[in-house]
Amino acid sequence: MPAPKELDPTASLLALYGAKLRKLRCRSGLTQRQLGEKIPVAHSRIAQFELGKEIPPEDVNVKLDVILGADGDLIDLWAHLRRTPYPDWARKYMALEPKAVRMLKYMAQAVPGLWQTEEYARALLRTSRPRDTREEIEKLVAARLERQDILRRDSPPLFWCILDEAVLRRPVGTPAVMREQLAGLLDLAQAPHAVLQVLPFSAGEHPVMGGSLTLLSFERGPDVAYTESSHSGELVESQEAVAEYALAYDLLQAKALAPEPSLAVVRSVVEEYPA
Repeated sequence: MPAPKELDPTASLLALYGAKLRKLRCRSGLTQRQLGEKIPVAHSRIAQFELGKEIPPEDVNVKLDVILGADGDLIDLWAHLRRTPYPDWARKYMALEPKAVRMLKYMAQAVPGLWQTEEYARALLRTSRPRDTREEIEKLVAARLERQDILRRDSPPLFWCILDEAVLRRPVGTPAVMREQLAGLLDLAQAPHAVLQVLPFSAGEHPVMGGSLTLLSFERGPDVAYTESSHSGELVESQEAVAEYALAYDLLQAKALAPEPSLAVVRSVVEEYPA
């Protein structure tokens, strides 16, 4: 059995939570699988919690605190984690975004944040963060809209985005919200620095079916990759791994519709939402 990955509790608040969780679990004599069975959650998620790659839901965290005899320590740490606007794994990626000269994105479930309208962003955040107050949601919406300045500056990065057809077909918010968002995509894709492709359902299986993918390139320094699911993300800096993701993106581009047919698909979906 490989040795567990070393944790640095000083790296971030989320890393501190993970290190604390592992210490409590080991003190209790439980394996990740045994602890997961007591919650119950998959043992792979316990591993993600310990590695600082995912914040457990509140009810899961409460059970962890009780089972491991943490005497409220995990509950206190979790409260601090929830107060941060963005988790650590997202903040590290967002610090690199403004420095990029090229962004290649594949989005599996939602329009990328840099292309979201205000109402679309608000609808997504309300659903994904149901425990947040209205004030907290509005703070997140404002932060997301502020990030879009990256694409409005004098020399914006090349922004190449492949949207899974599910992004267009799955309603978010009201029909008016979806119509505005899809119409906004058509406008944004006309910019000289932007390219939009649609990956149709008919393309079948593909190499990035586990979530969304972003590749960032810089004037100086190596490329990085960022993988993301609904409640976790990972910044990938190993050049061997980044090369694998770059190959996967090349294959996605080959499977996706060309830009003009892609825009035609978006226009047809817009018409499904009455003005």
